[in-house]
Amino acid sequence: EGLAAFRTFLKSEFSEENVEFWLACEEFKKTKSSTKIALKAQKIYSDFIQADAPKEINIDFHTKNDISQNISEPTLSCFDAAQSSIYCLMAKDSFPRFLRSEVYKELMKKHQDRNQKRWLPFL
Repeated sequence: EGLAAFRTFLKSEFSEENVEFWLACEEFKKTKSSTKIALKAQKIYSDFIQADAPKEINIDFHTKNDISQNISEPTLSCFDAAQSSIYCLMAKDSFPRFLRSEVYKELMKKHQDRNQKRWLPFL
């Protein structure tokens, strides 16, 4: 529920691509087959990294360039720098605003009787 609330908040700020990218990278790291690694890497690249991608994330030129140069032979760690950058962006920017949002306040009201300290698995 916490992840769903955070995603709702990010959608309201037009930045849901950040958490979607982070989650896609987490799923990608679990890939075992080298064929699937290449396919999934290309999908992440075309969805989030390449210029004018439908869910383009905001990462620095050097990180984007490194990924672009290595996407033809991807490894399970090829998105680590970008994922770390997006995580930091969410942790320093989006998440603190989420904690002050009505979406979060409503979620906390709903769960105030429960003792759930860690309901967002990625933070």
